[in-house]
Amino acid sequence: MAIQDQVAVDRLSQAIASSQQYLLSIQQSDGHWVAELESNVTITAEIVLLHKIWGTDGARLMAKAERYLRSQQRPHGGWELYYGDGGELSTTVEAYAALRVLGVPPEDPALLQARAFILARGGITQTRIFTKLHLALIGCYQWRGLPSIPPWVMFLQPPFPISIYEMSSWARGSTVPLLIVFDRKPVFAIEPAVRLDELYAEGIENARFELPKNNDWSDGFVYLDQAFKLAESLNLVPFREAGIEAAERWVLERQEASGDWGGIIPAMLNSLLALRCLGYDVKDPIVVRGLQAIDNFAIETDDEYRVQACVSPVWDTALVMRALVDSGLAPDSPCLVRGGEWLLGKQILDYGDWAVKNRRGKPGAWAFEYDNRFYPDVDDTAVVAMALSAVTLPNELQKQAAINRAVDWVATMQCRPGGWAAFDYNNDQDWLNAIPYGDLKAMIDPNTADVTARVLEMAGQLAAPTASFARGELTDQRLARGIQYLLQEQEADGSWFGRWGVNYIYGTSGVLSALALVAPAQGRSAIQRGAAWLAGCQNADGGWGETCESYKDPSLKGQGPSTASQTAWALIGLLAAAKIGVPVDRGRLEAGVRYLIDTQQADGTWDEAEFTGTGFPQHFYIRYHLYRQNFPLMALGRYRASVG
Repeated sequence: MAIQDQVAVDRLSQAIASSQQYLLSIQQSDGHWVAELESNVTITAEIVLLHKIWGTDGARLMAKAERYLRSQQRPHGGWELYYGDGGELSTTVEAYAALRVLGVPPEDPALLQARAFILARGGITQTRIFTKLHLALIGCYQWRGLPSIPPWVMFLQPPFPISIYEMSSWARGSTVPLLIVFDRKPVFAIEPAVRLDELYAEGIENARFELPKNNDWSDGFVYLDQAFKLAESLNLVPFREAGIEAAERWVLERQEASGDWGGIIPAMLNSLLALRCLGYDVKDPIVVRGLQAIDNFAIETDDEYRVQACVSPVWDTALVMRALVDSGLAPDSPCLVRGGEWLLGKQILDYGDWAVKNRRGKPGAWAFEYDNRFYPDVDDTAVVAMALSAVTLPNELQKQAAINRAVDWVATMQCRPGGWAAFDYNNDQDWLNAIPYGDLKAMIDPNTADVTARVLEMAGQLAAPTASFARGELTDQRLARGIQYLLQEQEADGSWFGRWGVNYIYGTSGVLSALALVAPAQGRSAIQRGAAWLAGCQNADGGWGETCESYKDPSLKGQGPSTASQTAWALIGLLAAAKIGVPVDRGRLEAGVRYLIDTQQADGTWDEAEFTGTGFPQHFYIRYHLYRQNFPLMALGRYRASVG
């Protein structure tokens, strides 16, 4: 699509205008944007079980939840972790259990098909810890097969090397309430009562309820768990009740006024389970607020009811604003002003869990969700700062002060290796992923290339001649360490790993965008190799795509069906490299742009079934419904700017 071709110019302009019009049409009345954050069916399945445990299912749309679960079953009989994965055992077991809890008999054809899928993959005993936990709550798995978590860990505090603050924010918010649940080991009576004996491949009478061993050093944790269980059986657990009381206080202190805990369903669900174990009444205001917060994450259609794992209004708003500005919308456009003022109102000026280890930082960050005072994150904060810096607001001094606070907070969150993590500071004790409870391998929040790249991109944008913001704590020394970290993280083939988006295309695009701004000379060789890797991943249709399987098998990096979001990421990275004079084949850029234009729908949107967001690599993926809208618009806008 040569830009000299007037037809091509017109198609590009029309594609941009149509995309802008769509995004403007879905702006909320108060100025923000938000769209569905889709994950797999386990979130809805676990919420179904929660309502059964509390006896609040009668007031919820359980028939619609059943229809949703049924609609997500695939022809092979299983349910997927992400689109097209062939089905996943734990996800399928939880969906099956939820349908049984909803009254679907085991002879139902859908469940017979699911049962065959489950048994062929080893049955319940081969599922993850959290699946077994939810089954144990209703008597379908034995508690002795789950790890013990002694409540006295609440009294271990930094600088002691083991504490709840050495867990990632999401693990901490989910684990503290589970200290109570795992100690009480409840089996709740629900209606209808269910048994899932048919899902034990070895037969329920032969099932072994024990922690698996890996035949390596990590088996030491299994033996330690056996000691914990012996102490429990003899009632010799030190500070047991005091630890439970401390966990209860911690949970209560972290509930938002809106009822949320940590802004994520696992923390909210586990906190409500803990309160149930402690005998709280369903009419207690704390419980009422908590259940309402979960309802706020639900999506109801005419036919279905499903629950999101999280909501992303701050993230969505900042990314849409960046895309609109990059595609030519005036910085003082009323819609951008309303979005910017909404974001200003969401800045968090309270201390959160991050301050336990980061004693230097002062509040001034943003979180992902509507309400999450304790867990703002670096990624959101950097993107919001860039979004605000690109728009003109009525009170520019207020905006500048907000950005300066954000920059200072982000700077103090820099980790020992020189990079930045998402939520935490020096949260990198990888051995925690080896404990039996940590089988999702997501117990820590180490610094990563993609989050570090976002910080450096923010620094580069704020340092532009048109910007007037103080760098404050984000000193030259901090930037130099961040740049060096990114250079060291580059893979041999030129790519970078993407922790929070799928996967190497995401990581590489972000790093190229950052290095082109803050280290065009120092990083030139790395940028050239990264751009060459990206260009080499382009599909025959002109787009780019990468499967979630690349997290398991790096030989699949950069490979997969073309998607709108991943094509946009690749174009953004290549355009950043080209902008500083790195040779980029113009034909590849034009082919990528043509792919986006050709796949755009009549209403200005793009369709994308694939999951391109990452929660936990290999274990939890996200389909952001605005990724396929805002990133293509951003890419098309930057492409148009690059060709005049």
